[in-house]
Amino acid sequence: MSIVSESEFKGNPMLVIKNDEEDKYPFQFGLRKAKLILENVEEIKKFVEKNDK
Repeated sequence: MSIVSESEFKGNPMLVIKNDEEDKYPFQFGLRKAKLILENVEEIKKFVEKNDK
C-alpha cells in the first residue's frame, strides 16, 4: 500500500506518493500537474491496462 502525504515546494502545495516509508524517490507533483492527471485519468488507465504485464 502506498503512502500519500502533502508537502510544500517554494510555497506551493505538493502531493507526495511513496511506495513505502523507505522510498527514496517518491512520485510528487503540484496542483497544475494534479489537474492534468485528473483531466486524463481515463487515458492513464488505458495506458496501464495496455502495458501492465
